[in-house]
Amino acid sequence: MLPRRSFTWILLLFIIFSALFNPSSSNNYWTAKRMRMREKVRRMFYHAYDNYMTYAFPHDELKPLTKTFTNSLSELGNLKLEHLPQNYNGSALTLIESLSSLVILGNNTEFQKAVLWLSENLRFDVDARINLFECNIRVLGGLVSAHVLATDSTNRLPRESYKNQLLVLAEDLGNRFLPAFNTPTGLPYAWINLKHGVMENETTETSSSGCGSLILEMGALSQLTGDPRFESAALRALRKLWSMRSSLNLLGTTLDVETGEWIEFSSGIGAGVDSFYEYLFKAHVLFGKEEFWRMFHTAYLAVQKYFRHGPWYHEADMRTGRATHWQLTSLQAFWPGLQVLVGDIPAANSSHREFFHVWEKYGVLPERYLLDYQMLHPTEKYYPLRPELAESTFYLYQATKDPWYFEVGESIMKSLILYTKVEGGFASVRDVTTMQLEDHQHSFFLSETCKYLYLLFDDSFLVDQNYIFTTEGHPLPVLSSWHERLPEVYGLTNGTSIKGENSSRRSSAMSLQVCPATSLNTAGDGDQQLESACHILDARADHKCFSNEECGVDSTTCRRRSCSSSGYCGHWLRL
Repeated sequence: MLPRRSFTWILLLFIIFSALFNPSSSNNYWTAKRMRMREKVRRMFYHAYDNYMTYAFPHDELKPLTKTFTNSLSELGNLKLEHLPQNYNGSALTLIESLSSLVILGNNTEFQKAVLWLSENLRFDVDARINLFECNIRVLGGLVSAHVLATDSTNRLPRESYKNQLLVLAEDLGNRFLPAFNTPTGLPYAWINLKHGVMENETTETSSSGCGSLILEMGALSQLTGDPRFESAALRALRKLWSMRSSLNLLGTTLDVETGEWIEFSSGIGAGVDSFYEYLFKAHVLFGKEEFWRMFHTAYLAVQKYFRHGPWYHEADMRTGRATHWQLTSLQAFWPGLQVLVGDIPAANSSHREFFHVWEKYGVLPERYLLDYQMLHPTEKYYPLRPELAESTFYLYQATKDPWYFEVGESIMKSLILYTKVEGGFASVRDVTTMQLEDHQHSFFLSETCKYLYLLFDDSFLVDQNYIFTTEGHPLPVLSSWHERLPEVYGLTNGTSIKGENSSRRSSAMSLQVCPATSLNTAGDGDQQLESACHILDARADHKCFSNEECGVDSTTCRRRSCSSSGYCGHWLRL
């Protein structure tokens, strides 16, 4: 007979192991945890939103420490509040940015109230200088997305109360953008006055993101209004920018819109160029143009070849490919999410874990981290509530269904509550070493950070739906009516395809959700090989090498190849 104490321990262990190895028990645990986390994110969103509505609305953004407001869209143009027109009360930026988040959180009542207020009060005929890129992704994107959500089949708004008012506002704003594109190159000015157009002596300097990341919002506006001018202007600028790439298929960071000359030749996947890569791929999905895929695939291979170093991405000179800055910037954390959409899951997971390691080290993600010195940048130690790590975490969970990403999301959420939540909202972090706060709650905290965390724990909004999220987190629907018509027999010329005996059908790692490449057995086609976008060729056709830098990335495993002691690239066993 066993002693009573021993019997108790054995029974306890039996219960624990039964729970661990019972799939339904495990599923119940994660389901319950997801619901708890979802409700915490919901409370985060409304703490930020309600304080904005109380202390800052209808101005642009909330200052949570002093419970006041800032008209940030105009201040981006270095205009002080006292220089703005007397009747200018802001653009209700945070309200516009919150529209799709309200829908995703299921608050159709507040969504309806916000739409009706904007319909009656928002006007763009104001003497204010704004940043074209920021106004495009935040205001135009927010209005277009909200219009789509207001008119979809769910009947969120009564038909008698909504008569396309948001689309009318979006079209008015789009028309005010068009003078910015009147340059010899077709590349738009970075700044424009909403009432007077391009001002005299306006700066001609812009970024690759600023002129190459307009196609989603302006293209969607053209599709919805039937006016092709918006998409044409954005597409002309994008094509011009792409034509300025180097022989290595790399772009710089800043350029002159009048001369079409590069100003800053060093670039990476972070600030100044990040959303250019993002919009190439997402435009291919949204509009179905093969041109966008060819651009993206070429650019992606160049990034993998010249910027990637293990799980990190440094910056390099577009002319030579030589590394210039070995640093992590917080905006780079969007890249794993983009790689998930492409299908390059192993590379996405590898980089994401490194970003999360830095998050854990400091409690939040610093704006700039010097990889070669393993230290913070001395002047860029802030964290402005950026969403990119949460965004990539959401995409990686969707691709892998690995519950570890719930743990990552929970860690991000706890840090935000612990370090940035104040009585008046959520404040940016001025210095991650001291957690000193700054008096600013950016609108993207509501449009992206809270949204991606919520979708991580509750993705019911996406069930039976197909959306592409803009760089500001605004959902746009993937509709066949927005796609170019393709011939019935169609084969990719610069991508991946699966060909049958009698026809070719469009196919890629992204569309088939296969990566790394897998041997596919399709009816009548036999055993076909699908190559993923992560493939990088070895420098030499005979695979000879002198260093690892001359070896590429394998097409079937997405693993980087290395140079052996005998001078050949391959996957070598290291003992």
